[in-house]
Amino acid sequence: MTSPARCVLVVDDNPTVRDLIRINLELDGYAVVTAGDGEEALELVERVHPDLVTLDVSMPRLDGLAVAARLKGHPRTSGIPLVMVSARAQAADLERGQRAGVDAYITKPFDPCELMTTVSRLLGAAAPGPAPDLDNLGA
Repeated sequence: MTSPARCVLVVDDNPTVRDLIRINLELDGYAVVTAGDGEEALELVERVHPDLVTLDVSMPRLDGLAVAARLKGHPRTSGIPLVMVSARAQAADLERGQRAGVDAYITKPFDPCELMTTVSRLLGAAAPGPAPDLDNLGA
């Protein structure tokens, strides 16, 4: 019997980047759910309970730093590893990510191997959550 796939929520307002991250994760055996902005991401976290979340910084409605701070600030979601995948790569950006509770920061354009290594490393250290029911998301 195989174990259920780990679930990753990919959040980026750019559909091309979102698809690129999703495809790489799916090829590595992860179940993937996507969101186009921070508000949608927070709604999906409550419904899907992902094992890891990738976030862009600059997004409409609610940016990735605000999403990270909310997730890390709530006891139910504080243990979810967060990977920031962003073109914002100045030292101040990395520091803001760290303050928001981001576990890893990858700059765009990103190396898919670096992304997969980071995801594997963070999920190896994280406690597994319940298997998501991706068929009943209604989206």
